Amino acid sequence: MTQERLGLVVGGSLTRGLEIKLDPGVSIENMAVGRYIVLQGERRRFLAMVTDVSLGAMDPALALAPPEVSDPFFAEVMRGTATYGKLQVMPMLAIGGDVAALPAGPQPVKTVPAHFAEAYAASQADMELVFGPEDERRMVIGSPLDMEVKVCLDLERLAERSTGVFGKTGTGKTYLTLLLLAGLIQKGKAVNLVFDMHNDYGWQVSAEHGRRAKGLKQLFSSQVAVFTLDEESSRRRGISPDFVVELGYDEIEPEDMALLAEALNLTPLAVDAVYALARRFGRSRWLKWLLEEGEGQTPETLASLNIAEGTFQALTRRLERLRRLPFLVEKAARPALPELLQYLESGRHVVLEFGRYDRDDVAHILVANVLARRIHDRWRARCEAARGGGGSEPPILVLTLEEAHKLLSPQVARQTIFGTIAREMRKFRVTLLVVDQRPSGIDGEIMSQLATRLLCLLDSEEDIEAALAGVPGKGELRTVLSRLESRQQALLLGHALPVPVVVRTRDYDEEFYRSLGPARRAGGGPPEPEVTIEELFPE
Repeated sequence: MTQERLGLVVGGSLTRGLEIKLDPGVSIENMAVGRYIVLQGERRRFLAMVTDVSLGAMDPALALAPPEVSDPFFAEVMRGTATYGKLQVMPMLAIGGDVAALPAGPQPVKTVPAHFAEAYAASQADMELVFGPEDERRMVIGSPLDMEVKVCLDLERLAERSTGVFGKTGTGKTYLTLLLLAGLIQKGKAVNLVFDMHNDYGWQVSAEHGRRAKGLKQLFSSQVAVFTLDEESSRRRGISPDFVVELGYDEIEPEDMALLAEALNLTPLAVDAVYALARRFGRSRWLKWLLEEGEGQTPETLASLNIAEGTFQALTRRLERLRRLPFLVEKAARPALPELLQYLESGRHVVLEFGRYDRDDVAHILVANVLARRIHDRWRARCEAARGGGGSEPPILVLTLEEAHKLLSPQVARQTIFGTIAREMRKFRVTLLVVDQRPSGIDGEIMSQLATRLLCLLDSEEDIEAALAGVPGKGELRTVLSRLESRQQALLLGHALPVPVVVRTRDYDEEFYRSLGPARRAGGGPPEPEVTIEELFPE
């Protein structure tokens, strides 16, 4: 099929992008930022993304004294001669001289086509060549704008390094994340631990109008376990959790309190006091002593600990908040960590629901950090042992964090295990899947380590700047990102994709459920009504 010619290259550079003058018969209203076009050079073809659309005129005076164009014929003549449309495009890949014969495959672009190279709309064959077919490592994530071809995401490369999913409220971050997690489970590319702050990923996800979409437990019942901090909340939602999590006082270490300093309003002196108590009473007994015996301590006892009386009293008052967390007990009857490790090391995926604690920052930070730090230590020990010939490496583990700015803010990121994991990347086979509506609230060093980014609409300049930090050509991509529709569109870029691309994300519906094939196991329970796209992504 003959490709539609759009125009000619008339200027530009590799770093600033190229300028395309549209042919007279091409409607500028059919052009959109994020669309892909192909440039036919003398010896090779180039795939380029449209980053801006503008108008031009042969005579600048036309802008000051526009002609009378009430006659449609005269207006059409003027548009084809005196005025014209322009595209600003960013070259992404060299895709060879002939789509049908590319021995080396698409290559990074290192030059530009000559003046007057012809520009064409990208064909299905062009896009399929670049993104490849769905196979044992790739999954379909959506379709490019104005095209029916499928864009595939390389899940093996996605799991290798940390990933970010960002977008303002209502843009579909949860459904996009569910697509990724379901793909990782289906393809077997990683084991997942989801810190489910809003109880969306386990059995079902809430949509508007009282409708529901299936969670991971319904889709992969035998492969996914639901842990919960709040059994009562889970039962009310019709979920029978696999494990109810309790944390014992003996599992809380001084480092966990240092992390909670901001949430509990602890001063640096109070944090120092925690370490002093741990040195005196032991790292596993200091909290029990403080909560059960700390009140009414004499000045002499405090002096022996080198803790000021005022600091001690303030610390005692602040840590009283921990008593109000029912999952925090003196001694857990069934410790959660060994159970969690057993599930993950055997390849089963875990969704940890927070139940009623969905808005409790202290619960989020405490539980996520306590569990993740121990899990990371185990993965590190296994990796080091394997490299010394002492067994096999563990599976790649992906930790999914909702409301990630609470755990990865500049104030606490360097103290949390999640900051360490992001910086270590895949060294110990643990990576992050960060989900947030405020990328500007996440530490800049950690943002720079997110190798793959899936960006829904962001309207804050600070968030756009943070989401694109460290990305080549971010000036041009800013325009693309800010022009996304408010739902079911995303700019995808980074390690798991050959080039940045704007897609309409695939529907998270019955057709997607069926596409999971043999990997899916019925989860039981009453049938759920199918959810429409309008209900999943309300205006």
